[in-house]
Amino acid sequence: MAELGFVHLGFGPESVEYTRAWEEQRRVHAARFADEIEDTCLLLEHLPVYTAGRRTDPSERPLDGTPVVDVDRGGKITWHGPGQLVGYPIMKLPRPVDVVAHVRRLEEALIRTAAEFGVETTRVEGRSGVWVLGDPVEERPTIGGLSLEFDPRLHDEEFDARLNGPEYAPSNAGQRREDRKLAAIGIRVAKGVTMHGFAINVNPDSTWFDRIIPCGIRDAGVTSLSYELGREITIAEVLPVAERHLKDVLEHAELRPREIEPVAGA
Repeated sequence: MAELGFVHLGFGPESVEYTRAWEEQRRVHAARFADEIEDTCLLLEHLPVYTAGRRTDPSERPLDGTPVVDVDRGGKITWHGPGQLVGYPIMKLPRPVDVVAHVRRLEEALIRTAAEFGVETTRVEGRSGVWVLGDPVEERPTIGGLSLEFDPRLHDEEFDARLNGPEYAPSNAGQRREDRKLAAIGIRVAKGVTMHGFAINVNPDSTWFDRIIPCGIRDAGVTSLSYELGREITIAEVLPVAERHLKDVLEHAELRPREIEPVAGA
């Protein structure tokens, strides 16, 4: 596979406003489609913003009317902001495109990144991204004195954790010892070239996620490298590690066109 290049758009005081980064993505995407450049991964921090993928339900948006940027990626609503490393790999894939395989490669690079810092992560069936697994349900602490067997998030379709105090807040998933997402992934493939990408929580203020239903998942939460390790980790520490694993996984991937199942009777 072709060499993957990295472009740093801005971190810390130079964090990038979301729509400006989106415009840059589109510019790089057009250049990659025209073979004017090689595969390129944009790396950055964003100013605080909520973005909603195409499958976002109205009930998952902020209750207070906080603005949300609707984008053309897959997935649902999430937050980007300080303390979160965001990557947009813009890469040409073989046709017919295998989107799932691309997502799995991104997950693998982030799993390796977390492991290098001593955080064990994994995939969760049916839920994209990189996860820290919680304790078995029977070993978790009770919520508000109630057994988790009666967790209303699982049994009441109208239950909204945002209206029921910090016990159910996504940012407190670690205290509840339940599954929590360390890195989110949402992509789009247009003309055989990828856009959007991943966001790994390094040391953000995770309470930003409490105003939404992150990724549309009500019975799990979010976490960060700093929270899991119990010490401060910085973007500057994670950046070269993430670059190395992204380069290794994405450059050495054996890209094959997705196999098309023959239609019965055709």
